[in-house]
Amino acid sequence: MPAQPDEIWDAIRTELRRETPDFKFHIWLEPLRLAAIRGATVYVRAPEHIRTSVVERYLPLLRRAAATGFDARAMVEVVGDDWEAPPADAGDPPERPSDRLNPKYTFDQFVIGAGNRFAHAAALAAAELPGHSYNPLFLHGSPGIGKTHLLHAVGNYVERFGSGLRVRYATIEEFTSEFVAAVRANRTAEFKQRFRGADVVLIDDVQFLAGRDRTREEFFHTFNSLLGAGRQLVMTSDRAPEDIPGLEERLIERFRSGLVAELETPEVGVRMAILAKRARLDNVELGPEALAEIAARVTTSVRALEGALIRVIAYASMNQHEATPELVRHVLRRLGVDETPDAHSVNEIIEATAQEFGLEPDDLRGKSRQQSVAAARHVAMYLAREMTRHSPSEIGEAIGGRDRKTVTHGITRATEVIGSDQLMRNSVNNLRRRLAHPA
Repeated sequence: MPAQPDEIWDAIRTELRRETPDFKFHIWLEPLRLAAIRGATVYVRAPEHIRTSVVERYLPLLRRAAATGFDARAMVEVVGDDWEAPPADAGDPPERPSDRLNPKYTFDQFVIGAGNRFAHAAALAAAELPGHSYNPLFLHGSPGIGKTHLLHAVGNYVERFGSGLRVRYATIEEFTSEFVAAVRANRTAEFKQRFRGADVVLIDDVQFLAGRDRTREEFFHTFNSLLGAGRQLVMTSDRAPEDIPGLEERLIERFRSGLVAELETPEVGVRMAILAKRARLDNVELGPEALAEIAARVTTSVRALEGALIRVIAYASMNQHEATPELVRHVLRRLGVDETPDAHSVNEIIEATAQEFGLEPDDLRGKSRQQSVAAARHVAMYLAREMTRHSPSEIGEAIGGRDRKTVTHGITRATEVIGSDQLMRNSVNNLRRRLAHPA
């Protein structure tokens, strides 16, 4: 019987995968994460947008999988993002931060195109000669275009061909949580050894260092220790080092001291190849016309592309329809994920946003700095950047003649608020649905 939490969760996921069709697993079960194990109870963390559906549809399946993969008496509770684990008992499985790499994220499974060729070559070189080629390696680009895939690919390659080299993977969130726990338990020496003693350290989402002074200080010293010892460090971020807010100059300089490589949005040929490979791996049949329709309409990221494919397959299967180009258009429009260039003009977005927030369109175009108006204006900028091909300068011109810097700041501010404020997130989702179904 597995003893470690990550081993237990792997066993449970194996059972879930065995009993669930691929498209349902990807939509409802793959996003689940292990939150904690206390006694015979497994706490599973689900994203808020699917949590209720998981409880209603899949809780019995989760309990059966836990009984098979963990303990015949096992119970399962589905919890949200803000849930905190109760104190561990002596009989609980030992907590251990996960270093587990996704076995699907390999160099062989990465689809190469003009926008990511350089980043792929750099990551492969770092994996082949850790500590010698491109150290540190800093990969950046917008969310969902393959940074984490390359990060895991480096780790998987080293674990397979690195003759026993030790790999440590963590997101900045995990690095922070483990550091805080070590400080509270007076076990910082163990924490430092865990990362500084590794041969290859992979850190995801370093943009979240912003605003975490103690973590940033510890990361700075970890960085120096790793490079001083000739160990390989690979990092990812959704923006370039100099664009990470609140990052001091000394860290920016160190991040740029090796190689900084950007991943760009995949072009249509690469998007087609990604979809074809994903369909093949999931053993689903989708004609080239339907794949081409998805590739043409979902343009921003690999993650969005694969999500669209799963939604189309699920819709076609549940309704027993053939996945034609017409069905693709219907599903993507219905779900508000059609990213066809300029499907919505900035003016449409301004009008819809003003209505959602009880304002007039001219309020958003005007000079008012009232908090409610500014927040709505930022949302309009955010949606215009998301739903059109207009540049920040063009968006600013449509929203009262504002400059690029103002729009970029507004988008950043909206992103922060949407991430922390449920009411604002609901309003933005309402707008996405409304703009996907114009009256």
